[in-house]
Amino acid sequence: MKATFFLILSLFLFKNAAISQNWETDFEIAKKTATEQNKPIILVFQGSDWCAPCIKLDREIWSTAEFDTYSKEHYVMLQADFPRKSKNKFSEAQQQQNNALAEKYNTQGYFPFVVILDKNGNVLGETGYEKTTVSNYIEKLNSFIK
Repeated sequence: MKATFFLILSLFLFKNAAISQNWETDFEIAKKTATEQNKPIILVFQGSDWCAPCIKLDREIWSTAEFDTYSKEHYVMLQADFPRKSKNKFSEAQQQQNNALAEKYNTQGYFPFVVILDKNGNVLGETGYEKTTVSNYIEKLNSFIK
């Protein structure tokens, strides 16, 4: 019984570990990658350890195999996280980068807040958490891209 439980637990953890969004955290690198690959940037403002809708968006959209596969081909994913727990805090330099992104793109301080940018950092559209399917969320993101 214990062996079966640990096998199932291991498979579950392996499956979730295998699906991991490739997040960029540096805006300049994201712009460079977007230019080189001719892709839009999906900038996500989140509070990963305190914002319930942020956690839902991560679980229901960003962390799914469907979105992971699609995004690798179509987007540069950029994350600006604002955790509150001290164990999750970033370096001062990373926090300053995230603050600068918020000052430019998230002046209202919404969480989660998703900004679709072109390769030069110009805003194409904005959205947030929606209770929807992955394919519908992708369709919404793509609706902002010209």
